[in-house]
Amino acid sequence: MAPRYHRVVEGGSLELVEGDITLLEVDAVVNPANSALKLGGGVAGAIRRRGGPTVQEECDRIGVCPEGGARATSGGRLPARYVIHAVGPVWGRQGPAESDRLLASACRDALARASEKGLQSIALPAISSGIFGFPMDRAARILLGEAVRHLESGAPPRRVIFCLLGEEALERYREALEAALPL
Repeated sequence: MAPRYHRVVEGGSLELVEGDITLLEVDAVVNPANSALKLGGGVAGAIRRRGGPTVQEECDRIGVCPEGGARATSGGRLPARYVIHAVGPVWGRQGPAESDRLLASACRDALARASEKGLQSIALPAISSGIFGFPMDRAARILLGEAVRHLESGAPPRRVIFCLLGEEALERYREALEAALPL
């Protein structure tokens, strides 16, 4: 999947693509997880179907993950070696400022887990913007901001991809990317 939008940040790469995250050949994909780490529908369901039972079995051994946290499992049968399960907030469960903090924390922790493993590439979806109801524009600003800060730190992974479902999501992320990193 070729990037639709791309920026270089401190020698690293920030890319926006539209498509199926389970098909990307990257070191890790991020699952927008619930705190029980149950792979249900949406992106999580696609990871379960394509990755096979191993991913859910490893999640079951981990147990739970708090909102704002992330845990890593193998990628099962996915092209990605790892799945990093990031638990973002459900919009409206707490105030907007706390939701923002938890979303940023989930992204930071996912990137930190990838860094601990020395991974060079990671693909993230629009965490919390599906069934969790987080406003897409707001989430895009927060998640891209965390990705830029991560790349500026020089730590791995040096290639960060946001893999989005649909043109509308891609457009929201493009707008946020251009605001964060104008040409």
